[in-house]
This record gives sequence, C-alpha cells and structure tokens, in this order.
Amino acid sequence: MGKTLILGASLKSNRYSNLVANRLLDHNIKIEAFGLKKGKIREVQIKDNFEDFQNIHTVTLYVGAGRQPEYYGDILKLRPKRVIFNPGTENPEFYKLLKDNGIEVEVACTLVLLATDQY
Repeated sequence: MGKTLILGASLKSNRYSNLVANRLLDHNIKIEAFGLKKGKIREVQIKDNFEDFQNIHTVTLYVGAGRQPEYYGDILKLRPKRVIFNPGTENPEFYKLLKDNGIEVEVACTLVLLATDQY
C-alpha cells in the first residue's frame, strides 16, 4: 500500500490523529503528516506545506468540515486513491468534489479500520 497522509496531525499523544499515526506505523504503513504545529511523531516530521508530499495513496482527515475548504485544492492536486472522513469530519460538499475527480470517499474511523483489518 502507498503512503497515508494524516491531515490535522497533532503532537498531543491523546489526540486521535496522533494515535492513528502510531497505529499506522505499527502496521508498517508509511505515513506523512500535515499539521499546524511542526514537530515529530516518532520519526515522522509534521509538515505545514503540501509541496512536500508525493505518492499519497490515502488521506485521512482530522480537520472539521468548516476548515476543509482551504485544503480542497491541495488534496485534489495530490490525486490520492481515497480520502477517509473520520468521525467529526463529515462533509457532503467535499464528498461530491472528490467523487467528481475520481477519488474514493470513505466515511469511517481509521482506528476501527486498522483494528478490524479493513484498512
């Protein structure tokens, strides 16, 4: 499987985006991380610039619908195979935009997908 981009990555260990980063790494899935604050989750640098990302298979969202529009263009340029909308990130407007561009939409919890071997 290709790389997963965690959009909304957090340095705080109690945040779901941080838990997902660690679980993906534990499953030997390569990740990239985008967040508002730079830092590291294990060996992965949290970046704040989309130009640094290439060959992204999956984007998993941890940014609410109200803040997502500023990332629409950046995500579309990445041409991921799918975008996962985790609980609290649901956005029918973005679903349509992604589907219109041939990108799979999955409304699910990344942690649950990993725990049930459906990732």
